[in-house]
This record gives sequence, structure tokens and C-alpha cells, in this order.
Amino acid sequence: MVMASRSPQAAPAPRGGRASLGAARRLLERPKATASGAALASWSGGKDSMLALRQARAAGLDVRWLLAMLDESGERLRSHGVPLELMQAQAVALGLELVAPSANWDDYQAVFAAKLRELAGRGALAAVFGDIDLQPHRDWEEQVCAAAGLRAELPLWGRPRSELAREFIALGYSARVVCVDSRHLPDSFCGRLFDTAFIDALPPGVDACGENGEFHTFVFDGPGFAQAVAHAVAAVEPHFAPARFGGGRYVFARLECADAA
Repeated sequence: MVMASRSPQAAPAPRGGRASLGAARRLLERPKATASGAALASWSGGKDSMLALRQARAAGLDVRWLLAMLDESGERLRSHGVPLELMQAQAVALGLELVAPSANWDDYQAVFAAKLRELAGRGALAAVFGDIDLQPHRDWEEQVCAAAGLRAELPLWGRPRSELAREFIALGYSARVVCVDSRHLPDSFCGRLFDTAFIDALPPGVDACGENGEFHTFVFDGPGFAQAVAHAVAAVEPHFAPARFGGGRYVFARLECADAA
């Protein structure tokens, strides 16, 4: 692994403004899905997970748990590389319990399914997912949920991707780009804030939500947060995926906890 050093970059102070009046009115006018009961959220800590959590709560679900899958070390998020310490701080800020088992890619489904059954035993009736329109993802989620006796809820399903990306920003959330696929984006996009300037700078063909895996995010402030998750970008590091996953090059922002201002 080659590390590209970078000066620590602290997260900005939380913004005072949230959504504009016009944006808030449009959200209130949008029909809501109906749901009820205790639920868990399948959790990456990113923007799509956060929007799905918000919409699920608005629809009446009592989301109590965040289910995040860690790598074999038990120290970092399996796919986005965010350290457990920051995932825990995020869950505390949201007032939710983090459930974070470790798994490798070979036993991922078995570990995930076991945690679904465990949370169903604790009273969960549904699992919330942030997928937008990738049918194979939905098929897998519905399959593992059905086996655990849970409903799969996908509150973002079918929404225009670019609309969701800009809605996330309009609502007042703050997120950091923590991973980029080098086949789609330059290394310089990693570590940036996910904001309007980021979206406007995306090359043609790159999805504004990164739904095709072009990039991933970590949400550190916004509606529902008791406090911002203080962090810094300590470095940007390239990694190479195993050959069985395509062998692509990915760049990760190595995040660290930082003292709150």
C-alpha cells in the first residue's frame, strides 16, 4: 500500500442554517410512505443511509439500531474504511445504538443475516436500506430480510438520483467524501466536502449520488445530530481491490477523531 500524505484537514464548524423554507415546504408536500414499528437501519454512515433514516422516521418507523459491517480487524467499516470510533460517535450524536459485527467478504452474508435475526429477536420488525434503484441490491435485501422475518423498507426507491443528492444538501446535512473509485474520479475528490461545488465539479457520466460506486461519504452533522462528529482527514491512501472484485484502484480518506471546537 502506498500512502499519499496530506495535512490534517479539520471538519468545519456546523452550519447554522438548515433547509430553505422553499425546500422544507416541498418536502412536507411530498406524499409519505406508511410504516410502523421498531426497525434497524443498514448503515454505511453515508448520505444515502442518512436520507433513508430520515424518510423512514418521517413515515412512522421507530428506528432504534444502526447495523454497520466492519472489516476483519473490527476497527474500520467494511467498504468505506471509516474507523469504528467515528461510527460510534456518529451513532451517539444520532441517539441510536450501533451494532457493528466484523466480517470478511466470504462470510459477510452469514454475519449480516445473523445480526438481522438477533435484532428481530429484540423487537425489530423492519430493516431500512438506502438503495435508490439497483434491483440486484433490493432483491438481496428482501431475501435476507424475509429469512429473518423482517420487512425490507427502501424509502428512497425510485427517486431521481440528482434530486436526492441536492436534497441532502438543502436539508442542511454535512458529509465528507471518504472513498473514490479512481476509474471515475481523480484522487483530489477524496476528502472533499460533499456539497454543491462537489456535485457541480463531477465529470460527465459520474452519478451525483455515487450510486454506481464512484464515491462514498461520511455524514458528520445535520438534522437529528445532537452535535457534529469532530474529525480530521489525516491522509489520503490508495488501495487496490482483490482481483476477484475487479482489481480496481480506490482512494480512501483516513479519518481521525478530532477535538470539538
